[in-house]
Amino acid sequence: MAAKKACDSFSKALIHDVHKWGCMKQTGVSLRYMMEFGSRPTQRNLLISAQFLHKELPIRIARRAIELESLPYGLSEKPAVLKVRDWYLDSFRDLRSFPGIKDTNDEKEFTQMIKAIKVRHNNVVPMMALGVQQLKKGMDPKIVYEDLDEIHQFLDRFYMSRIGIRMLIGQHVELHNPNPPRHCIGYIHTKMSPMEVARNASEDARAICLREYGSAPDVNIYGDPDFTFPYVPTHLHLMVFELVKNSLRAVQERFMDSDKIAPPVRIIVADGIEDVTIKVSDEGGGIPRSGLPKIFTYLYSTARNPLDEHSDLGTADAVTMAGYGYGLPISRLYARYFGGDLQIISMEGYGTDAYLHLSRLGDSQEPLS
Repeated sequence: MAAKKACDSFSKALIHDVHKWGCMKQTGVSLRYMMEFGSRPTQRNLLISAQFLHKELPIRIARRAIELESLPYGLSEKPAVLKVRDWYLDSFRDLRSFPGIKDTNDEKEFTQMIKAIKVRHNNVVPMMALGVQQLKKGMDPKIVYEDLDEIHQFLDRFYMSRIGIRMLIGQHVELHNPNPPRHCIGYIHTKMSPMEVARNASEDARAICLREYGSAPDVNIYGDPDFTFPYVPTHLHLMVFELVKNSLRAVQERFMDSDKIAPPVRIIVADGIEDVTIKVSDEGGGIPRSGLPKIFTYLYSTARNPLDEHSDLGTADAVTMAGYGYGLPISRLYARYFGGDLQIISMEGYGTDAYLHLSRLGDSQEPLS
């Protein structure tokens, strides 16, 4: 069956419009700007925010839609990728057919629409993972996946852009919350305790480990419980959850049949002048040096794949101990989105240390490509 080109289901005028908007310049925002702007969610500010998104979102979405049309190795033709491309084109069309935003009523309607766009894109990550899997199935097994650099670079850009789009929509929608939680400006918590987020994320990861293996190593957290800084708690939770989950799995599998007690996973939260650094350390046996480059690729997972052709993506939120191999590369993108980073240092035969650096200045612009 020949792959459906976008022009089969979308008008020529729309495709032309996508290419026009895809050439426009994107405008990045910083965490600090989002905080200052959102701290006064007056009707005027919400109007300005909606007008900004009305112009910015179509540019970002058009760029991704264009890229989805021309991926290497025939990835663009895979059914799952076509589905994602159609979601992007539908969202572009919705945004472009929305008239100018002149008053509060327009703004409210626009907010409902972008909320729906965010929901439409909920399953983009598992759907793209499925597309990559469909690609791997038909590929020569002799191909070294790390050599598929173009695909990695595309997925990095694609997912980074997705983080930005979801952050902008989520931030705008959340500013409408009539009773925001204390110290919260949209998605941003101005006094977030990294210790508390790390504790919650660790409990979630341990619960999954218990469910899967029947037991779970302890997690010990060290740091100043009173220390807070402005950040997006959902982003931090996702990153720490992923790192702790990987550590628990490594320790659990290493000590499962041993009569030794599994050593705890240790989390250290350090508060520096530029960065807040969170170190997750385990004694799970480590990763061989040759395996380290693979851990940040999207085409590699040591675990059995929980996604298959027939899985119902509606239930794709059921987190398993080992996901579709995307946890680490996506966590690193979340760290980099606000100017931080994620580094993994491993001692084969002993264990692994993950260093999560979070920029505390909040001044770095979004990385746009």
